[in-house]
Parts: sequence; structure tokens; C-alpha cells
Amino acid sequence: MDMQPDLPDPPLVIDCRRADALLQAGRFAEAADAYRNILVRDPTNADVWYNFGYVLKNLGRFEEALAAYQRALQAGVRDPQEVHLNCAVIYADHLHDEALAEQALRQALTICPTYGPAWLNLGNLHEEHGDRSSAVACYESVLRAGHGADQASRFRAIARMAHLIPPEKIDDPRLVDLRTAAKAAPDPEVQADLWFALGQAYERLAATDPAFDAFARANASCRRQAPAYDPGGHERFTDALIEKCRSPAPSRLPQPGPQPLFICGMYRSGSTLLEQALAAHPLIGSAGELDLLPRMVSGPLAPFPWSLASTGESVLTELACSYLDQLRKLAKDDHRAVFLTDKRPDNFLLIGLIKQMFPQAKILNTVRDPRDNGLSIFMQHLDPRVAPYATDLRDIGHYYNQYLRLMNHWRRLYPEAIHDVDYDALVARPKEVLTEVLDFLGLDWWDGCLRFHERSNRVKTASYWQVRRPLYRDASGRWRRYEAHLGPLRQILEHGNPQL
Repeated sequence: MDMQPDLPDPPLVIDCRRADALLQAGRFAEAADAYRNILVRDPTNADVWYNFGYVLKNLGRFEEALAAYQRALQAGVRDPQEVHLNCAVIYADHLHDEALAEQALRQALTICPTYGPAWLNLGNLHEEHGDRSSAVACYESVLRAGHGADQASRFRAIARMAHLIPPEKIDDPRLVDLRTAAKAAPDPEVQADLWFALGQAYERLAATDPAFDAFARANASCRRQAPAYDPGGHERFTDALIEKCRSPAPSRLPQPGPQPLFICGMYRSGSTLLEQALAAHPLIGSAGELDLLPRMVSGPLAPFPWSLASTGESVLTELACSYLDQLRKLAKDDHRAVFLTDKRPDNFLLIGLIKQMFPQAKILNTVRDPRDNGLSIFMQHLDPRVAPYATDLRDIGHYYNQYLRLMNHWRRLYPEAIHDVDYDALVARPKEVLTEVLDFLGLDWWDGCLRFHERSNRVKTASYWQVRRPLYRDASGRWRRYEAHLGPLRQILEHGNPQL
């Protein structure tokens, strides 16, 4: 029997494979061009519209991404509930439109009432607004769905419920349930959620040893999700920041309208608490934890900071204008504001860039006892792709020492622009510390800053339940309870902090 020769793949199939390969490689700009070219010839291809939306989202082109997702829905994309979920993430995380985010999640649940990721995201929205009962109802919906919801969603719902309705005694069977679930979870990210939830539950019960064991297991799971922290590489990056960012900022008049106020420092050093207290002032609006500057660094300014030498004044001005436009859109309800906060802790790395773009910018650097700060980082589920150092006590100490080295450089360059805010002093003497901050900003005292916990705004960080409470001192000096476990952290911190 004659064999039929293999026919070559159609050009569109070849082009789709090429575009998909670019997406998988993280070459999003090239992938976007490739998908756009395919859609000119095949405008009804739902999968291509979906992938096009995904790469646009990763490029920070959020409105275009939403439009692409809408075209995917119109073209009959498979699993439309997943498309609505992706739209909800854009609305919530990047456009700060919680109403449209909730609407998109409800649409996903209309299509698939047991769709666990939508229930989890809806519960998260309620948590960020301080609505505990509604959040619990969402997580219970996942658990009631049983095997109708995916396993990862069920495990994550168990973890969130442990935070919202924590065990009240050491023999609570839910502690056993959490440990069993953590051991059974096949995905390291879900496993980490469960171990962190178990650690927090033990921490609330003052069971220090089992709490630390759970946190150590959680961080071991995190280390399986991303490349390991590179101490030498981070030292070289810090060296480059110091070398390339030596010149004082050029003189440039600020644009009219509210000005950016940068709140930065180590993660878990009190930046959310400070932002919430300041946002209670009528002349300060909050935009939350933004990725605007990191997107510039990984996009038009790559490779940063080496690109600064060839970046002209016109480019910096254009970037500054773009940043302000986006910042003001995200804080659209703060019409009277003099300042709009950008509370991205690791923006301390970018203070040199900030001062090039905004020479008059004010910067608040939150500081905390490094032992408490390091322990708090170890106890919190930070994204290991963003903070790879957070999963190991020695790495945390090394990163902290590099942070100190860099902040000392910025203070030498911009002594009048940076104000340190000590977390322990803030919780002990809030009016005194906040008065100093407002004086630094040229603003009068406002009594509402002490009642920040009464606000009903959205808080999108790991601290969203802490800042719903009045000021408390429980976390100050917590490291002493864990001192027997913190030898690796203290050993390396002492190199940069001889007084410890």
C-alpha cells in the first residue's frame, strides 16, 4: 500500500506554535506582535485571543488585555469561567475597580457554581475590605462543593478558614486537619499556604516550637517554587545601584496635582500600617502596593541600573508623566489629595530612579528591629519569585544587611528627602511619630490618623487584618520567644549590626 506523504503544517499552525513558544519563554512583547499578526488573518481564533490577553496583561496593557479577553469570550473560548477570573484579577489587582472585579467573579460562578478559584478570589476581596463573614461564606462554598471544586481550591479554603476562625486551644482537631492537608497537598504553593496557616495557628496559641517547625516546612515548600536566592548576585546588584546612582537629582519643576509619596523599606516592617494611618488624613490618598516602577525597570529601563547612563532627560520625563497618569487613575477618588502613596516596600532599591524622575519626591522608609523584621518575613508567605531570600533565615539576614548598605547610600545622596519611621516607636507613641511624619510632609496634624482602623477601604497586602485593629504592640520583641531558633539570622545580622 502506498504511503501518503506527510503534509506540511498550515502557516497559521506554525505561527501559533512560534507565538506560543515566545509566550512560554516570557518574551511577551514579541509574543504580542506574533499573536496580533495571527489575529489579522484569523480573527475568530478564541485560543489566540486568550493568549493575546495574557501577554498584554503581563506587559501592563490592562485595558487592551480586557478587550482581548472579551473577544475570546465572543469567539466561544473553552472554560469561559477562567477568562472571567483573569479579568477579575486585572480589575482588582491593577485597575483597583473592586466592583467590576466582583462582577467578573460572579459571572464565572454563574457559568460554573463550583469553580473554586472564583470563590477564593471573591473571599479574598471580602477580606481586603474587612468583611470577615462574607469571606467565610465564600470559603465555605468551596468546602461544601466537595469534589466539585478542585483539590487545590479546597486546600486553600481550609488554610484561609484557619486564619479567619483560628483554633482556640492546642488540642483543636483543626490543627491535625491542617497538618494532614499540608502533607497531602501535591502542589508546593498550596502546601506552603497550609503550613503557614498551621504556623500562624500555633503562633496565636503561643506554641512556639510547633509554630516555628510549621513555618520552616512552609518555607521549604516555597523554595521548591522558584530559583534560590543568590547572595553574590544581590551584592553585585547593590554595588551597581550604588555605582550608577551617585549624582543628585536634576532640578525639575513638579507637575501640578497630587504628588507621589513613596513608602518603602523591608517587607513586614510596618509600611502598610503607616500608609493606612496617613491615608486617614484628608490630604493624603493611598494607591496601595503598586508595580509601576518595577514594570519600568523590567521594561523600558532594562537592563537596570546599567541603562541609566544612557537614559536621557526626555525619557525620564516621559516615564515620570506616564507614572503620574497611572498613579492618579488608581487613586481616582482622592480629589483633594496633596500626596498619593505608592507603598511598594522593595522600591527602596529604586530610590535613585525615583529621585531622577521626581527630584522633589518625599520618601518614607519604615524600619524595625531586624530580628523581629526577619522573623516576621520568615513567618509570612511572600512570593518566592519576588522575595527569594524570604525562605531562609541566613538569606533574610544577608538581604537585610544589603538593604542597610543601600539605604545608607541613599541617605548620603538625599538626606533631606528620606524620613525613617520606626515601627516599634509608631505602635508605642503613634501621635508623636505621625506628627513627625506629617511635619516632614509639610502637613498639619489630623486626629483621624489615630483612628485608621475604622476605615472601610481596601487593604491588599498580607497585613489586611492587622490594620483593621487599633494599634497593638504584640509583635514588638516577638523574636525573643523564638530566640532558640534564630541563630542563623542573628549570626549574619551581627555583621551589619554590631550592636545586636
